[in-house]
Amino acid sequence: MAKSSKSEKSERRQVIDDIRRKQKRADKRQGMAIVGVCVAVALIIVGAALYPKVRDMVNDQKWKGKSVAEIGASASVCGKITEKEATGSGEHVPEGQQVDYKDAPPAFGAHWNVAGVAPTPIGDRFYTEDSRPELEALVHNLEHGYTILWYDTTANDDSSEISAMRAIAKIMDANDTNQRLKFKVAPWTKADEKEVGKFPKGQHIAFTHWRVDPDTQKQYGSWQYCSEVSGAALSTFMDKYPFTDAPEPYAY
Repeated sequence: MAKSSKSEKSERRQVIDDIRRKQKRADKRQGMAIVGVCVAVALIIVGAALYPKVRDMVNDQKWKGKSVAEIGASASVCGKITEKEATGSGEHVPEGQQVDYKDAPPAFGAHWNVAGVAPTPIGDRFYTEDSRPELEALVHNLEHGYTILWYDTTANDDSSEISAMRAIAKIMDANDTNQRLKFKVAPWTKADEKEVGKFPKGQHIAFTHWRVDPDTQKQYGSWQYCSEVSGAALSTFMDKYPFTDAPEPYAY
């Protein structure tokens, strides 16, 4: 017996309604999946942005309450101190002019002389590759008695080494109540390696200082290279070479 047109319409409507319900459920599942993906992507982005800060906070806790001499490896990771007769005291070149330094890193030489730029402010203790001033500015700091801890690209890629150096810089700054702890941490970049040279093989940290011999009045650049950060070696180095033995110790 043939179905009535009314019955056929009802069946068609039911089929259409079923299709619409299924489509709505599918759309809802798809929407939830899209939201889930968006949330996951957002969490990844936020996590990637926060990870370095969290990592640094965890690493910084490792050195909390320590003295400089207690940070990093023992002094045995550093080689012997070497010296070379220095030149360049009072030799100022125009800002922007590059000096052909021969040592990686430099401990003396001609340099810029620009107020607020060269030498760099004593409060700027720790530099990254992005924030580091030009060598010509930092060499002027050396002339004024600073010790600079330089770290190469290998150390730059080691978060624990960066944490140790940042901790040393913070302690130096916190304890420098009379501007006598003239100290900075600076990277030795890929550009420096290309233009001047690399540290000795296996060495990733260097201390430099510029001194005047009190007896002969001759000037010397001093270096000590280390395979990793050693606050113990740095403390000994800075005791041996106080800021007062520099060509211009009381200038800042």
